[in-house]
Amino acid sequence: MLEKNSMAGSLESNDILVELFHDHKGRSIDLESPVKEQFGDEIISVVNEVLDQYGIDDVLVILKDKGALNYTIKARLKTAIARGQK
Repeated sequence: MLEKNSMAGSLESNDILVELFHDHKGRSIDLESPVKEQFGDEIISVVNEVLDQYGIDDVLVILKDKGALNYTIKARLKTAIARGQK
């Protein structure tokens, strides 16, 4: 469960900026990415997988992707979750 809004990552090439907003009802994911057409479903699937692992259902996730690979997406999201739980 998130206790506060948080973020992790950057807008640098091959990275992703993840913003989490805890005061949201339900789970919403907003993705901005130059590769959204090709990889948008995969990126959202990775995010949902991590959120499921942490049992987070009420969150607005804003993703600003700059070509991040799956392991980077997971790392940034897990960091944002940890920051939002403190």
